Amino acid sequence: MPLVPMTAFTEDVKKHKYAVGQFNLNNLEFTQAITEAAMEEKSPVIFGVSEGALKYMGIDYTVAIARVAAERAGVPVALHLDHGSNFDMVMKCIRAGFSSVMFDGSHHSFEDNLRLTKQVVEAAHAVGVSVEGELGTIGGVEDDLSVDEEDATLANPEEAIRFWEETKVDYVAIAVGTAHGMYKGVPKIRYDIIEKVASNIGAPIVLHGGSGVPDEAIIESIRLGVGKINVNTESQVACTETVRKVLAAKPNEIDPRKYLGPARDAIKEVVKGKMRLFGSSNRA
Repeated sequence: MPLVPMTAFTEDVKKHKYAVGQFNLNNLEFTQAITEAAMEEKSPVIFGVSEGALKYMGIDYTVAIARVAAERAGVPVALHLDHGSNFDMVMKCIRAGFSSVMFDGSHHSFEDNLRLTKQVVEAAHAVGVSVEGELGTIGGVEDDLSVDEEDATLANPEEAIRFWEETKVDYVAIAVGTAHGMYKGVPKIRYDIIEKVASNIGAPIVLHGGSGVPDEAIIESIRLGVGKINVNTESQVACTETVRKVLAAKPNEIDPRKYLGPARDAIKEVVKGKMRLFGSSNRA
């Protein structure tokens, strides 16, 4: 089936209390692994693409690969710009064929974030593209995005509610204590913020920094209103560890298929496990 906006599964997410995973595309093997996992689990899925990944793969290659994968998958697949930094980048992705975009205005003042996000929503909704907005600043390192822990700020619930009321974004990412990358300790998630915001808006909450979050924390977050969870680092770790293991056992191996194939399988297992944890298996 063709690529769909994230609104294609919003109502089911809210009705049945589960979350759809966003798994980042980094190359062909990641795309294949995520697609195969979605097919086997019969799960809707979100292909996340960062600006760094776009620079690496090229926007035309990225969209073409995603379209082929979506047609093959036979389940709802959204192609989503992750952490779009400005209006021009968002529009570039929409014109290229992305079915969903995130505008990350969290580094602006609240009022500027509100104003800029409204502009993105107006343009995207006019052509049937879904929009994710962000409140608060999520710490950690992922791709080209780096925020020191001391600079991370939790979302203000009242501002988050007003943000949704005035922008009508389809998904709201709020900083609640998670971080990009892998955790040094156990993340302290502010469930009270999730609950207050989710119970006062009509859009699912997005949890960024889903890699390494304990299962019980994920389950509780979904129960309170999280409907989209981003995972990338765990997939990257599984991929890289597998490549290292293969090359350590066969240091003279030069055929990329011999180590990227097993790496692809490792990524797929991570994704399948997350889909089951998030409750999205058998929801397509």
